[in-house]
Amino acid sequence: MDAGPVNEGGVGQDPQKRNVLGILVDATTYASATQTVLTAARQGRPFAVTALAVHGVMTGVLDREHGARLNSFDLVTPDGQPVRWALNLLHGTALKDPVCGPDLTLHVLRAAADEGLPVYLYGSTESTLERLALKLEHAVPALKIAGREASHFRAARPGEDEEIAARITASGARLVLVGLGCPRQEAFVHAMRPLLPMPLLAVGAAFDFHAGNLRRPPLWMRRRGLEWLWRLCLEPRRLWRRYVLLNPHYLLLLAAQWARLRPAVPPPPATDTQVAFPM
Repeated sequence: MDAGPVNEGGVGQDPQKRNVLGILVDATTYASATQTVLTAARQGRPFAVTALAVHGVMTGVLDREHGARLNSFDLVTPDGQPVRWALNLLHGTALKDPVCGPDLTLHVLRAAADEGLPVYLYGSTESTLERLALKLEHAVPALKIAGREASHFRAARPGEDEEIAARITASGARLVLVGLGCPRQEAFVHAMRPLLPMPLLAVGAAFDFHAGNLRRPPLWMRRRGLEWLWRLCLEPRRLWRRYVLLNPHYLLLLAAQWARLRPAVPPPPATDTQVAFPM
């Protein structure tokens, strides 16, 4: 297969971005992704980041409007082996490792701590944020947490986007971690990006993992792409539809794109301003 970017439909000119089922994913590494985020934080410019596993990719495939939001992100990392395998299979990227949200979170936080860049934690519950802050104090002692705000578990009302942005800006934060779950967190980041001169990272279950609410699978399972099975065993009622239905669908669509049996045209990056979004 062609090792260069596949821009079916003329979308996505960033040389790192590759078309996976119509979602533009960056062929990147932890070091490169971390440096890119830190550069945006130093420069004080808007920068939207997410780490997409199979579920994240499929949310954009099944909802083209959401896919357009994902394709507007500055950086989309391959979270988990199946997305890394897709990049290697379709585009010959030869990536050796995925760039998973929980691990990228620690890489970014350590780099931010080294440079004295304060962070803001947004999402999850107040109790989880308390545990997360305590864990991070031990894991990254030099880290400055400028503020934290739990999810309101509802849609934003008119004007609340500006209120949230004002609170984050007033805290002195230079980057924001968002843990609202997929796809709510990506919708939040897309809505807030124009209002905040700093990187916003949608980090998924990283808050729960690093707070100690959830256990990560052993390394051998992660290397074999079996993290989904671990999560399914931990939360079968909540996650069975995600993995039992979406995983086979993903594989079928991936095979069709590889065989050029189904066009995977990326939706143009969204440029609209969201009026209602999860918060």
